Amino acid sequence: MADEDPNAKSSRGLIKYGLFGVGGLLLIVIGLGAGYLIFGSAQPEPAEEIEKIIERKMQEAEDQKAAEEDNASKQKTSKDTPVDETFVTIYHEFPGIFTTNLKESRRMLQVGIGVSTQYDDTVMVNVESHQLALRSVILNVLSGYSEEDVAGVDGRNRLAAELRDALNSKLEALENFGGIEEVHFTSFVKQ
Repeated sequence: MADEDPNAKSSRGLIKYGLFGVGGLLLIVIGLGAGYLIFGSAQPEPAEEIEKIIERKMQEAEDQKAAEEDNASKQKTSKDTPVDETFVTIYHEFPGIFTTNLKESRRMLQVGIGVSTQYDDTVMVNVESHQLALRSVILNVLSGYSEEDVAGVDGRNRLAAELRDALNSKLEALENFGGIEEVHFTSFVKQ
């Protein structure tokens, strides 16, 4: 062992390092090649994918259109709806809640009231300008009803009709025209 040449040792070390380097490079090349074969070649181009999606959607749209045409030819037709002249309804809600005692009862009635018309804005301007007088009319009508009178839908409808007539009478006395077509209850509580 003592006779070994120092140059021979260094050449074996260089060969060893060279083999490790070549082996490492060979492993990297093999890994890249396998990755390309598995992942790179299997994926289509984005433009091709978009074209396939567009073609599929166009085919679906054509199929749907053909199906609708088939259904349209089989469906019954309907009559045209008659065109009637319609008017815009204008609403006004009295602020606050009206509270009054019910006639011959210890119970109270609390209602929120709104009115509507299909006449022009003049009616609502009159309602707003005479709100104090109209609130008094509403309270007078409400206090004339008993607990049985306001029970059920029919009782509420009668109350609404009487309120409408009383409000129109007051507006006719003040402005020579009523114009309120309906009275609506926005809240209705008996306590």
